[in-house]
Amino acid sequence: MAVTLKEVAALAGVSPSTVSRTCKDNPSISEETKERVRRAMAQLGYEPGFSSQPSSPPISNTRTIGVILPPSQKETYENSFYLETIRGISQFCSHRQYINTIITGQDEEELLRVIQTLTRSGQLDSYIILYSRQKDPVIEYLYNEGLLYVLIGKAYQYANQTIYIDNDNLLAGQEATEYLIRLGHKKISYLGSDSSLMFSADRKAGYQMALALHQLPLRPEYCLEVPSVPRDNSNAIYDLLKSPDRPTAMVVSDDILAVALERVCLETGLSIPGDLSIISFNNSLLARLTSPQLTSIDVNSCQLGIEAASQIINHIENPNLMATKIIVPHHLVERDSCRPPA
Repeated sequence: MAVTLKEVAALAGVSPSTVSRTCKDNPSISEETKERVRRAMAQLGYEPGFSSQPSSPPISNTRTIGVILPPSQKETYENSFYLETIRGISQFCSHRQYINTIITGQDEEELLRVIQTLTRSGQLDSYIILYSRQKDPVIEYLYNEGLLYVLIGKAYQYANQTIYIDNDNLLAGQEATEYLIRLGHKKISYLGSDSSLMFSADRKAGYQMALALHQLPLRPEYCLEVPSVPRDNSNAIYDLLKSPDRPTAMVVSDDILAVALERVCLETGLSIPGDLSIISFNNSLLARLTSPQLTSIDVNSCQLGIEAASQIINHIENPNLMATKIIVPHHLVERDSCRPPA
């Protein structure tokens, strides 16, 4: 069986990304460390793959960072969370004289293909990923190639070896639900994105935890998950709001979904917050432009980007650092979309 890059890293006592950058003779790695890695490679008989060979002519890629958006044909580019996060990344990178480049794809296959091309050409060897989902082939590729990456969101794969920046979304989901409980609501629903996205799974779990702590029933029909923003009324949201035992309040995992929910309420004759209280997440511009304005959990999107850029640059310049985990605090912004039930 062929020797892997991770086996070389273990023998040399360095990270896989250090081995990868040693293979490319990256100037950010000290000569002492390079020599230790090369001895381990020789001892194990490791042969670097194509992606590990230095480009010709050699180029310096240590000051360019790839910023990976989730695969999407359209909706990602409409979500201000990603714009704010990129603003934070760009702000910090500019201050430290690094360049960042945006990487997109319509689906996972296209996204992975772009990343592989950029890596093999020697244009990039460090990345910030703006999302976290279960069983992500992009993470598999970056980890197995020993490439440096920082994740915005909780790591699902290789958690102990992954640098990640996140909110405590479990706590945020619990606090959002408890805010509605304090107002007197007992029939509280949850509307979220696909649970393969780690932030949505954690916010849903926080919602469920709050109900359990306050001895309120967890009703399966009250938990709705949608893969994308609904664009018509032929969906589970419409059916739930038209049911005789509809909820009086709803926790929504994202401001965009909350705006879609407001539209359904308008079309079904329900008033906000008179008939339905809504609390959402991100505290984006949308939360302030809706009528009524949305009560929302501010996750400090820009700060998530700043911290991600800070960590990846720190690990580029100090390649033997251990993987770090940073939690950025959130806070509740009260507006007009919530009130006690009638």
